[in-house]
Amino acid sequence: MRKQKPMSFDDLLTELQGQKTAQEDPNHVPLRVLFNDAFMKNHTRWGTFDEFLEKGNFQVNVLEDVNNIPDEFLDRHVARETDFSDWDTMLEVANKEHAAKA
Repeated sequence: MRKQKPMSFDDLLTELQGQKTAQEDPNHVPLRVLFNDAFMKNHTRWGTFDEFLEKGNFQVNVLEDVNNIPDEFLDRHVARETDFSDWDTMLEVANKEHAAKA
């Protein structure tokens, strides 16, 4: 089984825009799959990824909005609202859990 690479922040930006599809990258896992409800309930205070973003007051409707989220704000929100110390760690664990199920 080939190990899946963790999603980068740039990939997150593209995913949130809805521009990246499975046809463009067959190894790509949509955020709603990666951060499914079970993952969010197990590792965060929220039931869905959308609720998690809303709690952080992150407006993620367009790329400009996502680009305006400083890394330190996202890391702080992750540290406050999840089991993880930062966004990269949360992303890494989500990718590992998803790969283990595949």
